[in-house]
This record gives sequence, C-alpha cells and structure tokens, in this order.
Amino acid sequence: MKIKTIFSCQNCGHSSAKWLGRCPGCDSWNTFVEERESGAEQQSSSGIAAVRDEFRTARDSALENAGVHGAYLSGGQDFVSLDLSPDAGDSLDSKSEPKPHLRRISTGMGELDRVLGGGLVPDSFVLLGGDPGIGKSTLLLQMAKGLTQKQRDIKLLYVSGEESIDQIRGRAHRLGIQGEGRIFLAAETILERVFATVKELKPDVIVMDSLQTFSSSFLQSAPGSVSQLREVAARLMALAKTAGISVWLVGHVTKDGSIAGPKVVEHMVDTVLYFESEGGQSYRLLRTVKNRFGSSRELGVFEMEGEGLKEVLNPSSLFLSERTEKMVGTAITASLEGSRPILCELQALVATSGLAVPRRTSVGMDSARIALLAAILEKHMNLPLAQKDLFFNVAGGLRLSEPACDLAAVAAIWSSAMDIAMPTDMLFMGEVGLTGEIRRVSFPEVRLDEAQKLGFNTVVLPKGTPSDTINRAKTSSGLKVISVGRIDELPKKIYG
Repeated sequence: MKIKTIFSCQNCGHSSAKWLGRCPGCDSWNTFVEERESGAEQQSSSGIAAVRDEFRTARDSALENAGVHGAYLSGGQDFVSLDLSPDAGDSLDSKSEPKPHLRRISTGMGELDRVLGGGLVPDSFVLLGGDPGIGKSTLLLQMAKGLTQKQRDIKLLYVSGEESIDQIRGRAHRLGIQGEGRIFLAAETILERVFATVKELKPDVIVMDSLQTFSSSFLQSAPGSVSQLREVAARLMALAKTAGISVWLVGHVTKDGSIAGPKVVEHMVDTVLYFESEGGQSYRLLRTVKNRFGSSRELGVFEMEGEGLKEVLNPSSLFLSERTEKMVGTAITASLEGSRPILCELQALVATSGLAVPRRTSVGMDSARIALLAAILEKHMNLPLAQKDLFFNVAGGLRLSEPACDLAAVAAIWSSAMDIAMPTDMLFMGEVGLTGEIRRVSFPEVRLDEAQKLGFNTVVLPKGTPSDTINRAKTSSGLKVISVGRIDELPKKIYG
C-alpha cells in the first residue's frame, strides 16, 4: 500500500503536501508536523462503523432485557420515530402525548450538577480542560464517589494514560473514596484495548485521562497529533452515542488557555467544561463553555482543601468575605452567571500619570470596556481622567463580561478619582450607554434576592426598571431603591 506523507497543523488541523512556516488556516507559526497517512480515512471510517455496530448490538440486547421492544430497537435501521420513547415501548398510541426522554443522573456534587444543566446525561460526551495540577483528576474521582453513592447500580471505569493504577488508587484513598466493587481503574494508552475492557465490564461512565495520551492502531501517527486526536474523539463519540455510556475526556491546556488540539474535538463533544483558578487562590471555578443539555453560562465554585474539593454553596459570601469597612475606589455589583447571581467587589485606582500616554489596565473585565467607561465619565461627568492612570480589578479573580456591571465600575472609578468612599451596604446594577444613560438589566429579581440575603440595604437601579420589581424589592426584601437615569445623577442621588 502506498504511504502518503502529509504535514498537519497541530493547532487547527490544516493539512498540506509540504511544510509551511505559517499555517494559512489559523496563522500560527511553526505548528506543522510531518505525519504518515496510509489509507487512514478508509481505516478510520471502518473503525468507527465497527464500534457502532458492536456496541449498538449490546445496547439493543440490554433494551430487550429491560422490556423495550418494537420499533425503538435498531434492527438494522438507523432511524426511529420522533414520538417513540423507550419508556413507552411498542405500546405507544399515536394519539398519546410523547414522553420526554432526557434522563439525568445526580453526580452527588451539587456544583457539578449545576454546570451540567441538572445532572449527568447517560449518553453524554463531556470534555474537561484545565491547567496542570488544578484538580481535574480529583474532581473526576469525587464525581465517581458521588455517582456510586447516589446510584447503587452504576459502574464507572477510570482509564489513565499518564498515571499507574497504584498512583490513582493512592489518590482515591487519600480522598476517602471506596470503590465498593463498582469503580474500576485501568492504565492504558491504546484505544482498542480500552474498548475490550469496556466490552467486558459494561460500565455506565468512562473517564479518559487524558485525551492527548491515547492513540488508535488504525493510524501510524504519534499520540497527541491532530489525526490521532480526531480518530480517538470520533470513536469515543460513537461509543457514547451507540452504547449509552457517558464518556468524560480530560484535555490539556495550551499556553494561551485553550484546550490543546484541533477545534473539531470541541465540536464533537456535547459539553465543554473549563476548570480554572487564579494564582495563590484556594478556590476553583468550573465554567461551562458549551452545553447541549443546558445553559452555557453556568459557574460552579469549589474550594481546594486537604480532603479534596469542597463545594462552595454561596460564592457571594466567599468573594465578599474580606470586605469589612468602606474603602475609596470600591463598589459592589451582582453578576448573573447562568442562573446563579454572584455578588463581587470591583476596585479602581486613579493616580496621576507620569507618562505621555496614561495607562488603562484592567484585570477581570475587558480593558476596552473600562477605557470606554472612563471616556464616558470624562465626557458626561467632567471627571479629569485624561492625564490619569487607571487601574481596575475584580476582587477574588473573577472574570466579568456582563453589561450589568457597568454602573458599579463607573461608581468605583468615580469614588477613586474624587476620593469619596461608597457606602458598604450599597449595590449597583445597570448598563451604561455612550450617551451617559443607564439601561435596565435582565432578571433583577434574582439579583435583588441575593443582595437581601447578604445584608445589603440599598440598591441603585436604572430608572427603566419595572415598577413591580421595585415595589417587590421595597416590600418583601425591605431594600431601599435608588433609581438613576443618567450617570451624572449618581453623586446627587447617593449623597444628596
């Protein structure tokens, strides 16, 4: 068989017949690696088809044993009726209401269930990324513990391509995890051997740690190459969808913070999670970047302790725990991460600049947005910022992108420039426009309830906020509401 040599970009997967210094697909430099291709496309497609046929037969047998018969089983067909549910079997009447079939399994970790959209979907394909040593393996082992404790009939297979079985077992014992005969460990890097183990154990959940270490014998390229990543991800996706097994992939993170490998891997999976932390902080943030089964803006908060990861049920209290007295240049806002409101502190420092071009530095919010708000303050409040350095920070290492945080950012910058401290029990919510007007925010009721729980007494809201929301905040929550239409009204409304 004729062996063909190609060059593939390790960043985006673009292929070329010759080596190129700069990739025309993603404009990256020195990312082309030579790979051998020997009928790889035909072998890959036949390998995926074999996985589907093999595990589809096993799934159909399991459904028959569970009492599901009739047209739901494949029987050589690749289609079923939209109205047919496996819970209904072959007795579904065409006039009856179709039953929703998106069963979820609790992982035993409320924060993880939140970011997944309410729990684990049995045939989901999940990609988890994060910096080295942040706690990805710890999170997945604790998920295994929660799954086996919540579901007495579930089995989990943890496959590691980087650690030995003794290393995984030692970490699990340090975390107080007992397998109870339903958590199995394997140290393997060849995908076909993993499939043989899956066929023997028939697990409900599989953890593959990590994606870059696995390879398929269908391809001759090295583990971690673009072709291997595509092949491994495609065959694992076929396994998840045909056998009804929830597959978790752990992905390495590059220097720029993205998951290593071509973007096609992220397109294949159902859910993409990022596990991240700021340097020196004990808490960990689990963010949903993509989710076919729920919101893609959910946030889970954990705290790393000696016994493993501990869930933080009230993140607002964590990020405001060090706020004891009022200080110049600070303001509190309520950011909505998915369905969860999080109260956080915004900090600004305005100082005289000795440079020809004053600095605009921001951590936690977009620097361009902060520069825009500074220009609005200078235009509509006559605040002298043209010759001042402006440093901005979101306390606790959070990253905010919601426009509802604009008003608090403006209040913090004004407080630092005028050397006047804002009241400690005051919360700011509102989007600031270029003309200086303050626009309404989404879901103000949820944010107001969180403010009332944490003891805030005064809330600054846009004038366009619905009157029923304001009345509810005054009566049920006991909050004092200050309505502001433009930013130049802010000092007068607060200080009279």
